[in-house]
Amino acid sequence: MTAVLAIVHAGLAAAWVGGMAYSLFVVQPKLKRYFGADAAGREALTTVIASGNRWKVVGLIAAIAVSGLGLLLLGDAANWWIHAIKGVLLLMATGIFWYVSWKHWPVRVFATAAEVPALHRRLIVLATTMLGLAGLAFALGVLANHL
Repeated sequence: MTAVLAIVHAGLAAAWVGGMAYSLFVVQPKLKRYFGADAAGREALTTVIASGNRWKVVGLIAAIAVSGLGLLLLGDAANWWIHAIKGVLLLMATGIFWYVSWKHWPVRVFATAAEVPALHRRLIVLATTMLGLAGLAFALGVLANHL
């Protein structure tokens, strides 16, 4: 049971980290190149791509948290401090996701053309930070398994 739960936990975490990395380093740059100066077209397609994903990611984060908690309850208490750090990193990444989803995006959707570039720059910083936090949590999970 523990092995299956560990596979689920690691797989979900890898999906979240991989999805963020793909969006940040592949999709966003390609959209920028494809649309060039057509910022309105890029915003329209970005909105379509992002639409409906908020609750899927919330479910993904919840499943990562629940499976991680399950692993802690099934396993021994060795290296508990690493798992505590992972939990804090997950909470921080989740906080950024909440901000981007419920604060940043509504502002971005109703932004003027002059406001959009600053919002893009802010989103890149937020997305990179969220990716770094989730990636570090993932790496700590691998480290904890090998100690």
